[in-house]
Amino acid sequence: MPHVLITGATRGLGLALARGFAAAGWTVSGCGTRHDVLEALSEELGESHHFQVCDVSDANSVAQLANVILPCLGPPDLLINNAALINANAPLWEVPADEFSRLIDVNLKGVHLVIRAFLPSMIERGQGIVVNLSSGWGRSTSPEVAPYCATKWGIEGLTQALAQELPDGLAAIPLNPGIINTDMLQSCFGPGADDCPTPEEWARIAVPYLMAIGIDDNGNVLTVGPVPTY
Repeated sequence: MPHVLITGATRGLGLALARGFAAAGWTVSGCGTRHDVLEALSEELGESHHFQVCDVSDANSVAQLANVILPCLGPPDLLINNAALINANAPLWEVPADEFSRLIDVNLKGVHLVIRAFLPSMIERGQGIVVNLSSGWGRSTSPEVAPYCATKWGIEGLTQALAQELPDGLAAIPLNPGIINTDMLQSCFGPGADDCPTPEEWARIAVPYLMAIGIDDNGNVLTVGPVPTY
């Protein structure tokens, strides 16, 4: 069965994707920073899947993840770089330097580290899809989230450049997931986020959409949606 690797699988979109792909019959591997959630998810989905604590901004942590997953499950057919942070709402000149740096480390450097760890095995096998989650704020801007916008605009450029580098049989896609009621959206809009679809509602559309992405989509700028509410 096909293998999907999902970063940031302990909450929001990543957690909903892990459950959705497992329900669709895929083997799921994933990582996050919350051991309790990963342990519960492992028990929920079963022993054929693998979840491990990993800080994607730490090269050694990512290497340890790859050293476990690749011998056990092989290269992913679909690699989804989902792990990301957002800054607390603030004008750019008031954002603390360490908060900005942490966003860069997770949202951009983390994607690079995961790609370095897993893409060579996908290239060696001659097939695989890399999906890097972008955002509507990777194609537009909004006040008080400038650091987040900067990282997601970076994901768009990084992914399209990667798409030009890949050999035949592989593809890289920047994907805007749409507007979903996650903790990150709550941090920006508060109760206004309640009008948006939940991650579970989104995953009902997103999982089939992601499963249908192929090598002909290499470099295409894609968006999931619109997502109906139930």
